Amino acid sequence: MLTLSVRCIFYNLLFGFFMTQSSSIKIVNPDSAGIDIGASSHFVAVPEGRDTHTVREFQCYTPDIKQMIYWLKKCRIKTVVMESTGSYWIPVFEMLEQAGFEVNLVDAHHVKNIRGRKSDVIDCQWLQQLHSYGLLAAAFRPEDKMVELRGYLRQRSMLIESAAMHINRMQKALVQMNIHLQNAISDITGVTGMSIIKAILRGERNPKELAEMRDPRCKQPMKVIESSLEGNYREEHLFSLKQAVDAYDFYQKQIQDCDETIKKNSSP
Repeated sequence: MLTLSVRCIFYNLLFGFFMTQSSSIKIVNPDSAGIDIGASSHFVAVPEGRDTHTVREFQCYTPDIKQMIYWLKKCRIKTVVMESTGSYWIPVFEMLEQAGFEVNLVDAHHVKNIRGRKSDVIDCQWLQQLHSYGLLAAAFRPEDKMVELRGYLRQRSMLIESAAMHINRMQKALVQMNIHLQNAISDITGVTGMSIIKAILRGERNPKELAEMRDPRCKQPMKVIESSLEGNYREEHLFSLKQAVDAYDFYQKQIQDCDETIKKNSSP
């Protein structure tokens, strides 16, 4: 695989060749447009002769993207190329695809840092020229159904990470109260662990009663477990523990909802 520096050299050479030999290169995408994606606005270039102004700027808002689509259709554009800039390209890509355009996404590193390109206007024109001559390879993007499923899976992964953060906060609150729950169970978020924690939050302070909730397979002696579950209960630590438990339960419900949505959308 070519390194970034080698690719940049290649595209610089390609640019020079293109500028000197453009008359001998065949246009393969005559109805093409180039879009330079930005955080606040997008610059769009169409071929010469399609409109009075071949480059226009559109704001990032949905009504403006709809105006962009209308203008591209008016200019008889069939295929569009854009760079994968952050996440800003996603709504533009999806709305153009829904409008019936062939949309090509290219790696920004392949077309950046080329000599002679000084502004956003030139960027979109450069993209349009390269695409019209078929010199840009589109990045892989799975079919829409797979993109949707991938979005749900990414959301689920984010929820799991957030839940894990609140597990750490539960553990911290327990340690601050000198409750060594790990001596009684291996997973504080299991059925036994959450039963003990929620019993503490309900006001149970008797270590013997708390120890009775342990898993029967626990190898620690009862006396050690009882000592582990005798805490120095302070209101601020109990408050932190309750908030961590509530947040953890919330994320578990979110993960469950996400799983149900994934199951529903994955079924044939």
